Amino acid sequence: MTGIFYDLNSYGHEQVSFFHDRETGLRAIIGIHSTVLGPSLGGCRMWRYNDEQEALRDVLRLSRGMTYKAALAGLNLGGGKAVIIGDSRQDKTDDLLKVFGRAVDSLGGRYITAEDVGMTVKDIDTIRTVTSHAVGGSNEGGSGDPSVMTAFGVFQGMKAALKSSGMAESLEGLKVAIQGVGNVGYHLASYLSAAGAELIITDIYPDQVEKVVQEFGADVVSPDQIYATNCDIFAPCAMGAILNQRTIPQLKCKIIAGSANNQLETEKDGFDLFNRGIVYAPDYAINSGGLINVAAELEGYNYKKVMDKVSKIHDTIGEVLDRSRREDIPPHEAADCLAEQRLDEARKEARRVGKSELRSEYLTKLNCATAVN
Repeated sequence: MTGIFYDLNSYGHEQVSFFHDRETGLRAIIGIHSTVLGPSLGGCRMWRYNDEQEALRDVLRLSRGMTYKAALAGLNLGGGKAVIIGDSRQDKTDDLLKVFGRAVDSLGGRYITAEDVGMTVKDIDTIRTVTSHAVGGSNEGGSGDPSVMTAFGVFQGMKAALKSSGMAESLEGLKVAIQGVGNVGYHLASYLSAAGAELIITDIYPDQVEKVVQEFGADVVSPDQIYATNCDIFAPCAMGAILNQRTIPQLKCKIIAGSANNQLETEKDGFDLFNRGIVYAPDYAINSGGLINVAAELEGYNYKKVMDKVSKIHDTIGEVLDRSRREDIPPHEAADCLAEQRLDEARKEARRVGKSELRSEYLTKLNCATAVN
């Protein structure tokens, strides 16, 4: 059996909505995976997908990952994601963004959007002119660019992975290969360079590569060469599904710790890494800093509290890898188990008090916290 409803059942989604606007050319999909813990929150990605099926698969995988990310980060939020099909450097207009914002608004707060690949803080500001259900803007109440916090969380998770591997937490002199030096990859390079790491980078955009080379003295390899690069840590910070049957045999790293979502193409790939003895810090466990940052807007943004919470990603990765080693299971399974424990507790509580009551409480808080002026 194949088809959209089969995919929805397989991934466990509550709702997937398709939006089209003839005048602006908007083609968007919003996936709401779960609202068990609260309204779904996740970024909007604008990308040149090969076809609609590829875009749908991406939004399904990404929104499910957001459910687990929020659960493991201890947030009272569910998992959602949006994709806009198009080239962000050519097809994006303010009118298109406003139409997308109205699409978000039509969901009545079940989905809160934010920045992702191909989107900027300025874009969120534009979207917030037509809906209150957007976070990560620079206007009043906004937390700004979440990529800095995402990078900081990955940096903390790297140190935890080093410690779990029996190595010192210091990154001094270690070789780190970064795949993708856009917003998050650039800030991660900054943290790593300050810590004394040697950087090897790649990206499909030459201007981004040149910036990191000039500022941090990184070495450069082609996109295809990054997998076979001799390094201590491989940090995927671009698109997902890059750990697969083709790339895993090429890897020459001890640890994988990066910000990209859905790094494993299949569940089997997680087992392949585990069997090869490569320590994998599960993506949604290590890259939740950006989510923590924008989610803080819902209760009034406090920079110190956000930094404290993002710093705890170090402990989360340590807990995941400890469980992996203790139970002899791959880290991605250990992370799933920890996330599912919290989701199961929330489902039981929802059945006890009535799910609509829980959802109403969260939506009331949301609408008060993110009202557009």
